[in-house]
Amino acid sequence: MKSLKGKVAAITGAGSGIGRETAVLLAQHGCHVALSDVNEQGLAETAERCRSHGVQVRTVRLDVAQRQAVHTWADDVARDMGAVHIIINNAGVGLGATLEDTRYEDFEWLMNINFWGVVHGTKAFLPHLKAAGEGHIVNISSVFGLIGFPTQSAYNAAKFAVKGFTEALRQELEVEDLPIGVTCVHPGGIQTNIARSARMIHRQGWVDERSAADFEKLFATTPARAASHIVAAILKNRRRQLIGLDAVLIDLMQRVMPTLYQRILVAGARRRRQKMMMPGPTA
Repeated sequence: MKSLKGKVAAITGAGSGIGRETAVLLAQHGCHVALSDVNEQGLAETAERCRSHGVQVRTVRLDVAQRQAVHTWADDVARDMGAVHIIINNAGVGLGATLEDTRYEDFEWLMNINFWGVVHGTKAFLPHLKAAGEGHIVNISSVFGLIGFPTQSAYNAAKFAVKGFTEALRQELEVEDLPIGVTCVHPGGIQTNIARSARMIHRQGWVDERSAADFEKLFATTPARAASHIVAAILKNRRRQLIGLDAVLIDLMQRVMPTLYQRILVAGARRRRQKMMMPGPTA
């Protein structure tokens, strides 16, 4: 896709963070946007910013875990806006817990959004991208789709699944010589509210009330910077997009030492666990 002007992009999780900034940047390029989120107030704020750039904007409250609702949204966007050229499956949630403490209900909740939401969005919009004659699919994975991390087994499972799903899809479309690009995005620490809004199942020595704040200290990349990488990946038809220096370093670490990196993370987790188990203010 060489130009975004006059195209139509659908974005999930557009009420804040990466989804919001990507929607605004697309609008700046003259791209019309269809926005969805469960956060209606955030969605309205994103829509207002996009409309200031003179493009068409449609919004809907949407839970991407609901298959039929996603398919209905895709059909409505194609009908109301004339076509759909881009789908960005961005909606996601977080969960911090050891596997032992993770309830099946929490695991299913996260997978239904972080993995099945991507599948629903891709399958719902793919026929419309084909009908438009060109298009691009962007699926948001994570650096946790590249490496495993303690207390992130459910999140790891979903993001690894998104990576494999996306890479297989791109190959299928290339075999058929279809003019639809597919990009798997692996953000590092992005300054969004995903950690603060994540479900945390507390366990002494593993997860406590400070865990979300500790994660946020590692978030170095702004959502606007992430959006610029995503838009560039669409225009350059990249297979994969790493976002942030931390993502680049994690990717390198995983490729250079695919098993040793686990020992490094274990050592770090042990030190943190010992600190958390200490009584008193020093903990």
